[in-house]
Amino acid sequence: MTQPFANDEIKAAFAVEDPKARAGMLALRDLILVTAARLPQVGPVEEALRWGQPSYLTPKTKSGSTLRLGQPKGGCFALFVHCQSTLIPDYLQAFPAWDRVEGTRALLFDDVSEIDPMRHGWLIERALTYHLHKTAKKQASGK
Repeated sequence: MTQPFANDEIKAAFAVEDPKARAGMLALRDLILVTAARLPQVGPVEEALRWGQPSYLTPKTKSGSTLRLGQPKGGCFALFVHCQSTLIPDYLQAFPAWDRVEGTRALLFDDVSEIDPMRHGWLIERALTYHLHKTAKKQASGK
């Protein structure tokens, strides 16, 4: 389900030299867009550049935490989340020892075959609905 890029600058951000990184970043992009499309509560997802990387935001509902795609030092390509969120710790609790991570900010990949739509889709869904979960936790605790 390849969708057109939001603009030429974003398209250019995927034109990385390493073909494995490009394929992986495009596969993660598709997974983000497919996941977002089945979550009406997040509203439209905006594809933008943040820190020169393709990024996915929920500007209308503000339901999510930004997801970014890029090439880290420790892997071929990565799915980045906000490092001060609980997204990676929550992911590691749900799926211990499945993936390589970089602190609390990224999942690292070496090949597109490592992308698991179920596991990584779970993290993407949690990111796109992150602020909805935080609000629900606050309401449940009475704060």
